[in-house]
Amino acid sequence: MNRPEDEMIVPEGWGFVETIDRRDFLRLTSTGLLVVFAVKPPEGAMRPVWNFAEQQRTPPDFNAFLHIGANGRVTLLVGKIEMGQGIITGLPQIVAEELNVPLEMVDCVMGDTDLCPFDSGTFGSLSVWRLGPILHAAAAEARAVLVQLASEKLGVPVADLSVKDGVVVSKTDANKKATYGELAGGKKIERRFEGKAALDKVSEYTIIGKSYPRRDAVEKVTGKAMYAGDIAPPNAMHARIVRPPAHGASITAIDTSAAEKLPGVRIVKDGELVAVLHAHRDEADKALKLVKTTVTPSPNTLDHENIFAHLEEVAVEKRPAGAAGDVAAGEKAATQVVAAKYLKGYVAHSPMETHTAIAAVGADGRVTVWASTQTPYPLQTQVARALKFAPEKVRVITPFVGGGFGGKSANAQGVEAARLAVAAGVPVRVAWSRDEEFFYDTFDPAAVISIRAGLDASKRIVLWDNEITGAGGRGAGMFYDVPNHRTVTKGSWSGNQGAMHPFAVGPWRAPGANANVWARESHIDALAAKVGMDPVEFRLLNLQNPRMRRVLDACAKKFGWTPKPGPSKRGYGVAIGEDAGTYVANMAEVKVDAATGAIKVIRVVCAQDMGVVVNPEGAMQQMEGCIMMGLGYTLAEEARFKNGEVLDKNFGSYTLPKFSWMPKIETMLIDNPDLPSQGGGEPAIVSMGAVIANAVFDATGVRLTQLPMTPTRVKAALGKK
Repeated sequence: MNRPEDEMIVPEGWGFVETIDRRDFLRLTSTGLLVVFAVKPPEGAMRPVWNFAEQQRTPPDFNAFLHIGANGRVTLLVGKIEMGQGIITGLPQIVAEELNVPLEMVDCVMGDTDLCPFDSGTFGSLSVWRLGPILHAAAAEARAVLVQLASEKLGVPVADLSVKDGVVVSKTDANKKATYGELAGGKKIERRFEGKAALDKVSEYTIIGKSYPRRDAVEKVTGKAMYAGDIAPPNAMHARIVRPPAHGASITAIDTSAAEKLPGVRIVKDGELVAVLHAHRDEADKALKLVKTTVTPSPNTLDHENIFAHLEEVAVEKRPAGAAGDVAAGEKAATQVVAAKYLKGYVAHSPMETHTAIAAVGADGRVTVWASTQTPYPLQTQVARALKFAPEKVRVITPFVGGGFGGKSANAQGVEAARLAVAAGVPVRVAWSRDEEFFYDTFDPAAVISIRAGLDASKRIVLWDNEITGAGGRGAGMFYDVPNHRTVTKGSWSGNQGAMHPFAVGPWRAPGANANVWARESHIDALAAKVGMDPVEFRLLNLQNPRMRRVLDACAKKFGWTPKPGPSKRGYGVAIGEDAGTYVANMAEVKVDAATGAIKVIRVVCAQDMGVVVNPEGAMQQMEGCIMMGLGYTLAEEARFKNGEVLDKNFGSYTLPKFSWMPKIETMLIDNPDLPSQGGGEPAIVSMGAVIANAVFDATGVRLTQLPMTPTRVKAALGKK
């Protein structure tokens, strides 16, 4: 994970047991077995599925690289990164299972552009869902090649050999055996397996499906885990960058004379990038305060209150996002129609680790960037373009990342660090302050969702007309049985939205789906209330999808749901959704204090069908994390702004979920061995807004149509001053 000549501090236990660079790695393969796989991926696998700026480049191949060492250890190299989601444990489980080796024999190198195959990035719950099948196939092919080598070494037919714990042994003569290490020793062999290697059967799994402890747990609990900000090449300097005070504001003049008088301060200018450098961060902070700027104010007049009218008025092309039947026919068939508009504000990622990177120029002129990034390869491209370097002259290494949630798909800090390191001639660290994090973060966009739905005399939904402004179409798919439905989108969280937003927007854990599922499931509840039906029974009446029905039934049984039309005054809510191929159902119990407007979530039950589960405990941790994080965007998180200035600059005013908010959380994984592993990092969050909103309606009879549901908004809805 590092270059020894840089003499930097590196993470213990991260990647290889000993630190190596690309040359070291290639040298090591001469004393082991390097098996190269050209595995044809499943449709859509590893392909850019969302329009991030740096994901237009398709991977040159779909090779997965496994190194079998002379000592029998297996090294898995992947372009994914670890940011707390647990794939540093889950992906090695897949390889260990197919190779038939103990899990502890598999090491993992992640997010290093010199050592790992190209990868668009770690996002979208794609790691196990889409990369997993490729690793299954690669490891199965490695096992087949090793068995062939053993057949040649032992003089035993392949059909007479089996593998257990990394040892290939004859089925008829136990004395004829060879370890993976023995087969790999002293060789450098690049061999392809002819044909398709057989995968292990799900029923025979011994590693996949078991809950192994997280590999990063001890380092993180003991404080030994290394993040980008912990990397310290010799003579590194901290950079504090001169920024405008608001989005749209421009700096027309900079006076650094006072700052330059402080001992140890360097002023570095690279075009529009101006920074104060010092060996100590606090001294750089002091110097930055002495820099005087002349600023042209932002012309933007938008704020967090008038943004919704602006979103509806701005000229953005409408795009179809799903349709069936004829909405005009649905209008005619409907005997009752319910229409509503749902609003959601901007939400910040607010990870505990702010955007951080450190860059250094080696003696060979190559630039190495250690960055808290979800997208190492796109960052490599961004740095190369900024420096006008060939991509191979840039190496990105990703240590542990302290939370990303989509926000660290943008890499401005890495580019800044690289530019300053080249300009200054010394390693430079850029660690955004909390103020900068809130200012330059890419926000989950504000959205306006208008839904018009109709029911026939049998209480079935016959019309669904949905216009989504700002959120895009993720999560808006129609899995209910609606013969006449149409969904159109106007703008999104991705790409260049022109004048739509006053600052940058981007992916935020299940981007767009949180808003869309909240609006859809709130409206489904409103339809159930309109016809006086229990919300679970109403969903089942209008839902034939057997997989979704199974998830909903399982959740209802675990929750102890008894049918009752809303509002029942019990404070019960239900919501269902689909994301990353996973089906999810949430149920919640809440209490609402009418005097204060406070919503207290008492209990949340979540059932999830994600196919074959690689690490059940890890999957449930992800579900619990989704539920906790979902409370934030549902009850409190909203970025306030005015005239281009972000008003929330720290956690004093931008409120994250607290320990005291935590409800009793119960999770369950639906057994579905016939379905390959689906995504698990985001599904449970998509229905959190809806399940709480529906529970609030059940408790109070009032439906809130704007997120977050703050005490002020609750009191206003209840008619309280």
